[in-house]
Amino acid sequence: MNDPKIPSPVVAAPGYEDDLVAWMENQIGLLRAHKFESLDLENLLEELEGMVRHERRGLRSRVELVLVHLLKHQFQPPRRSRSWLLTLDEQRNKIADRIEDSPSLRRELQGYMDSRYTRAVETASLQTRRPASDFPTTCPYAVEQLLDKDFLP
Repeated sequence: MNDPKIPSPVVAAPGYEDDLVAWMENQIGLLRAHKFESLDLENLLEELEGMVRHERRGLRSRVELVLVHLLKHQFQPPRRSRSWLLTLDEQRNKIADRIEDSPSLRRELQGYMDSRYTRAVETASLQTRRPASDFPTTCPYAVEQLLDKDFLP
């Protein structure tokens, strides 16, 4: 008996370029049916690599947002707002969710902090109207501080 949640391989499957969702459903069906010889390996690999890039890009973006808000909190005390705290909380939660789903991403956090710090300073500088030279030249926060929901500089 066929499980309606498990797509079966389509005999005349649409091509990768024609209908991505139908193509993916077909590939899933082929995998579940152990019809490995029929898989579109080149495009499967491309999609998997794209998924990895997407996860990493999303994490880098969230790290940068947390850094911006930590810098703003530290270097513009009179303008501190509930909105900044909510953004910090939300982004830290989303980083934690990604790491929970993919623990291997945790080891990349320090590199993302280092690589995105300059951008974070540029953004914080624009938003605070303070010169970039007012901010430290290297990231002053540790990974644990980035993740710690109670940490505020």
